[in-house]
Amino acid sequence: MRKELNTYFWIFIADVLSILAAWVGTAWLLLPTASFSAFSGIGFLFLSLSCWSITAFFSHLYTNRRSNKFSEEIVFITYHLLLFTLLMSAMLYLLQFTAFDIAFLVRFAFLLFFFATTFKYLLRKSFHAAHYRGKLYSKILLVGATPAAWNFYQTVNRYYYYGYRCAGFLDNNPAASMNGCPGMGAVAELRSVLSKAQIDEVVIALPNDAEKDIRRCLEICDEQRIPAKILPDQYQYTSPLLQMDNIGLLPVLNVKSLPLDQLGNRVLKRAFDIVFTVLFVATAGLILYPLIALLIKITSRGSILYKQERWGLNNNKIICYKFRTMYCGENETDGNGRYAQATRNDPRVTPIGRILRKTNLDELPQFFNVLMGNMSVVGPRPHPTPLNIESMHKVENYMLRHIVLPGITGWAQVNGLRGETKTTSAMQNRIDFDLYYIHRWTFWLDCQIMLQTFINFLRGDQNAY
Repeated sequence: MRKELNTYFWIFIADVLSILAAWVGTAWLLLPTASFSAFSGIGFLFLSLSCWSITAFFSHLYTNRRSNKFSEEIVFITYHLLLFTLLMSAMLYLLQFTAFDIAFLVRFAFLLFFFATTFKYLLRKSFHAAHYRGKLYSKILLVGATPAAWNFYQTVNRYYYYGYRCAGFLDNNPAASMNGCPGMGAVAELRSVLSKAQIDEVVIALPNDAEKDIRRCLEICDEQRIPAKILPDQYQYTSPLLQMDNIGLLPVLNVKSLPLDQLGNRVLKRAFDIVFTVLFVATAGLILYPLIALLIKITSRGSILYKQERWGLNNNKIICYKFRTMYCGENETDGNGRYAQATRNDPRVTPIGRILRKTNLDELPQFFNVLMGNMSVVGPRPHPTPLNIESMHKVENYMLRHIVLPGITGWAQVNGLRGETKTTSAMQNRIDFDLYYIHRWTFWLDCQIMLQTFINFLRGDQNAY
């Protein structure tokens, strides 16, 4: 807990510095025409800090997002800043701070967004560096050696910047192993282990039917005042489709509809698709489309566009448009009749095609699919028909990804699950991410995915080839 408070302290200090920097920058920009005094300037700063703190309570700005991508944090900063600007505008009007007009507040908000994202990014990187050096991490004790526990252990070991380190695990099976994580006894020894070892957090990963053991572990953690998390043994219990209510003291699970089953959400998503697509085509598209078409035409013979049958909403066949990245006449299937996915250094790909695939620019013609209504800007990536047929009988819940419109970019893609899927487990992992998106869709999640797609475009994607 002390480490958490120390982390939040520095995050808040970064926000205070952001407000000060934005204030100085705005005052400097408006210095020739400034009509405010030093006293009113101090009052504006005090009001800004107060409104920032109040808004943070409602926007959940300081929720622990150590395991989330920075693009998600940018989305929350944007949401917080919108609420902050509205509150500041109202307070300036009520308190009659006439020296600060709307022009001042808009400039202040834009500079505040710049400094807040910059400082938070630098702070996040400094935390990651500290985690890598073995500092500021939380020491975790795993209770249970289930597949969920093993996946958790592998994840925190691979992604050190989450800031977790497993001290060991408890399990009733003496022969249980966790690929390097030391065993520390049986589940019944939890109290003894917590009293001897310095544990910051307990992650309970017992099977779902071990209700008594789970309850007992929670009671012990409460006694020891150590935070505890329950790691579900099955993915469906993490779905927001299940909402917990109570009737008296009895817990009741309510099954909700999918977010995109609601008409309002579908209208919002479709309206955003159209507006974003029109703006993109009318701006960057005016340069990129003819330039890419010219490069394809002069570097290899054949058509500029490549049309491929894929599966869309409700398993309906759609024609998906892409810029051609392979030589004409290349086969889509191998000698065994299976769909031949693009591989690293694939000889079928043209030189300009490698650049287009690496930067995802080959997907740009799919904005016309969006306008036609058979694709969305964000959604599960549509797969070619042969790959669908090959995967539908091997991958669990594969066909459920077709209950929403496919997208140009998606949650699986921005998490590195794009390109060639060499094994069934790799495809299963991609589908799990697609289903996560379908179950948890929000407008802000779409914004986060689009932002992360742009970041990946700038820094490159090792799985794009």
